[in-house]
Amino acid sequence: MTDDNEVAGPFPEPPRTFEDREGRSITVRDYDPDDRPALTAMYEAFDPADRAQGIPPTSEERIANWLDTITGDGTVNVVAAHGDDVVGHATLVPDDPEGTAELAIFVLQAYQHAGIGTRLLETLLGAGAAAGFDRVWLSVERWNDPAISLYEKVGFRASDTESFEHEMTLRLA
Repeated sequence: MTDDNEVAGPFPEPPRTFEDREGRSITVRDYDPDDRPALTAMYEAFDPADRAQGIPPTSEERIANWLDTITGDGTVNVVAAHGDDVVGHATLVPDDPEGTAELAIFVLQAYQHAGIGTRLLETLLGAGAAAGFDRVWLSVERWNDPAISLYEKVGFRASDTESFEHEMTLRLA
């Protein structure tokens, strides 16, 4: 187990293409504004049961406003694409001038448990390191063991486990 000062990585930068556990060709690449319709469609199709902490939002207008925020200036975003469809998205949103960002990651239900989330997360962290982020944090529901295991696998460590949500951090530099 790493301590809070140990740097995780190195992580690959986008783009990268791989075959998932279902035999589908998946490309993880930097988000482009041209991806917006496909990304919106992914979030509109998102199963309400897989929403956590109020995200992703549910209505078209709320999704649009949320995407404006998480894909805006200073953010780092990568998408996982299967053909023309966006099936996963991960974002780093800066939250202080010291190089810290909050992470969020989503994979469409039909594409979960196929290795996409791991590669999406690793590639986002590589892009985040290249963009100069030093520390990344996230919060996850305490009972979401698959997500917690994924985050620990790439180097995240619990930083606050006293609340309803489990906060985890990772150092990139």
